[in-house]
Amino acid sequence: MTTVLGIESSCDETAAAVVRGDAAAGRGQILSNVVFDQMDLHAAYGGVVPEIAARAHAEKLDVAVAQALEEASVSLRDVDAIAVTVGPGLIGGLVAGIACAQGLSLGSGLPLVAVNHLEGHALTPRLTDGLAYPYPMLLVSGGHCLFLIVRGPGQHERIGTTIDDAPGEAFDKVAKLLDLGFPGGPRVETVAKDGDPARFALPRPLMDRPGCDVSFSGLKTAVRVVRDDLVAGGGMTDRDIADLCAGFQAATRDVLVGKSRRAMAHFRAVFPDAGPAGFAIAGGVAANGTLRAGLETLAQDEGFEAVFPPLELCTDNGAMIAWAGLERFAAGLTGDLVPKPRFPVATNPLTGVWTGKRGAKV
Repeated sequence: MTTVLGIESSCDETAAAVVRGDAAAGRGQILSNVVFDQMDLHAAYGGVVPEIAARAHAEKLDVAVAQALEEASVSLRDVDAIAVTVGPGLIGGLVAGIACAQGLSLGSGLPLVAVNHLEGHALTPRLTDGLAYPYPMLLVSGGHCLFLIVRGPGQHERIGTTIDDAPGEAFDKVAKLLDLGFPGGPRVETVAKDGDPARFALPRPLMDRPGCDVSFSGLKTAVRVVRDDLVAGGGMTDRDIADLCAGFQAATRDVLVGKSRRAMAHFRAVFPDAGPAGFAIAGGVAANGTLRAGLETLAQDEGFEAVFPPLELCTDNGAMIAWAGLERFAAGLTGDLVPKPRFPVATNPLTGVWTGKRGAKV
C-alpha cells in the first residue's frame, strides 16, 4: 500500500489530504481531507481575485498540511510521496502550492509528483468507486468542460470540450446578471427550484452539430437579453428571476445530457467489447442536482452506470490530487514541477479546438 500527501491550491480552495491505496487495484482510502475555502474573501467582488487567492494560499497551506497529517494520524515519515497541483490554475496559487511541496520534500527527502488538476478530477472515480480503465467521463467545472476517455494515468483522449465558456463560469455569470451573489452555481440552483423552466425559450447551443463540443456563451447572452427585456418592460419580479434561472439550468442540463449521449456512443464504438461500463461525472458542476438527475436517467437508458464522486469531492480538494499522485507515482510519472496556468490533460492533438489567446485551454 502506498501513502501520498496531496496539496491543491489552483484556484480558491487551499487543500491538503492523505490518501492510501494500491494503484493496481484501484479504490483508495482517504485518511484525511482538509479544505479551506475562500468564498468570504471573494464574495464582495463577484468572483475570484487572483492576488487575494494567492495570499490566502500562502497563509493557509502549512496549516492545511499539518492538519491533514494530524487527522490521518501519520507523520511525513509514514508518507511515500508528495503530490502537488502544477496546473492548470491561477499562477500565484500554483506557485504557493509548489513552493510548499518543495519545502516539505527538501526537509523530508520524499519524492515529488506533479499533478494536472484536471487529472485529479478524472481519476477521482477510481479513488471512490474503483472504476476500471477505460471509462468515458464528463469533467464539468467552473473553468473547464471536457468529455474524455480515461485509459490510465497520463492517458486521456479528449472527445469534446467547450469552445468558449465553461458551464460553471456560465452559472457564475448568470448569477451576476441576476444579482444573486457569489458563488453563482449554488445560488442559481436554489432559486431555480421555484421556477418554471419552460417559460422562456432559451437556446441549446451546438445541439444541431455533430460531435461532443459544447458552447455556453450564447446561452448566457440569451439570459441577458431576456433580463434586459424584462427590465425595460417594468422590472423583474422574483418569479421572473426564478423562471429564468430554471430555464437556464434546464438548457445547460439538456446540452450536457445530449452531448453525453454522443460521448457514450463514441465509447461503445471504440470499445465494442467493453461490456458494462461506468460513465464518470466529476468537477464542481457535478454537484448540481438537476444535472445529476438528467445524467443518471441517461446512463440507465444507455446501459451505463453513472458514477458521481461524493459532493465533497466534486469541488477542488487535496484527496483527488493525492490519489492522482499515487497512480502517477506507481506508473513512474513524476512530472515537471513548473507552474502551468494552461495545462492540457488530453494526450490527443488540439487540432481544430479553440486554444485561446494564451495557449491551449484544456
